[in-house]
Amino acid sequence: MATKTYIVAENWGKGFIEHSESAKFTISGLPGNVWQVPANNKDANLWIAKVLGTVKTKAEAQAIVDAEVQAAQAAWDALPAEQQAESSRPADITLEE
Repeated sequence: MATKTYIVAENWGKGFIEHSESAKFTISGLPGNVWQVPANNKDANLWIAKVLGTVKTKAEAQAIVDAEVQAAQAAWDALPAEQQAESSRPADITLEE
């Protein structure tokens, strides 16, 4: 049984995640406006409804994250060596169950 729910929702800034919400459950942001919250959690489900989140399967969420990471990696690869030395290449991200 899955312990995480993945959603896609546009972060509008202040008020997107309230302190009271983050005190009740863990919200993790990922590339591509993908958010990870606990599955089958009343407070998380209320937050998903508030932000008009679209629930995605783990595979769908992974594909979105992979596309964003690959684009960031390609942009980093295109940088001159001097600029690459100032930062590290974006790492691959594997979603949890």
